[in-house]
Amino acid sequence: MTTTSPTPTRSSPAYAQRGSAYFDVLVAGMAVVIVLSNIGASKGVQFGPVVTDGGFFLFPLAYILGDVISEVYGFRAARRATLVGFAASALAVFSFWVIIALPGFTDDYGLAKQEALEVALGPVWQIVVASMAGFVAGQLSNAWVMSRMKARSQEKGLVARLMGSTGVGEAIDTILFCTIAATAIGITTLGQWASYVFFGFLWKTLVEFALVPLTRVVIGRLKQREPSYQAALLQS
Repeated sequence: MTTTSPTPTRSSPAYAQRGSAYFDVLVAGMAVVIVLSNIGASKGVQFGPVVTDGGFFLFPLAYILGDVISEVYGFRAARRATLVGFAASALAVFSFWVIIALPGFTDDYGLAKQEALEVALGPVWQIVVASMAGFVAGQLSNAWVMSRMKARSQEKGLVARLMGSTGVGEAIDTILFCTIAATAIGITTLGQWASYVFFGFLWKTLVEFALVPLTRVVIGRLKQREPSYQAALLQS
């Protein structure tokens, strides 16, 4: 009588190593999206009763990239990507401050450009503080939830990880960001703030949910193309 040995199970989830061109591209993309979102967020936008900011269509992409990094490379890699985004935003704010402080032309055209720069880029520091407070807390929460869920389910349950982590991360992010950034974009009443928080969370969450099938495909292909991830899968 023959017996079949049980299939060995992994003691820890599989992750790829960070030393690849794919990881660099993902981190660079996240940093660019964060910087552009911060600039766009300095403009208040209103669609009827919906109050939002000019970066509303970009910011969900940062979380999608964060999901990909968290799932394929792990929590530490996601934390590093978040810090790179923070550094890029800080550099952008410092650059804007220097540009505005530099002496410009004193003719009418030069003065008009100076005023436009001050109005458009002057409040960005407050937006960046709001964005990074929310993004760091939200993105790290998002990555932590994904890593904890993956530790339990291994390669199964990717959709549940994507959706569950999104809800937690976006809630934390949106509340912090909207509270700190409100005055910078002209929000002065509690009703405007509540609308800003509710519709901001709803929009970003629905966008990420809608793009889950695409995110799943991207993650699947990236796992196949990362040799270190395939090697980690073979380890028991």
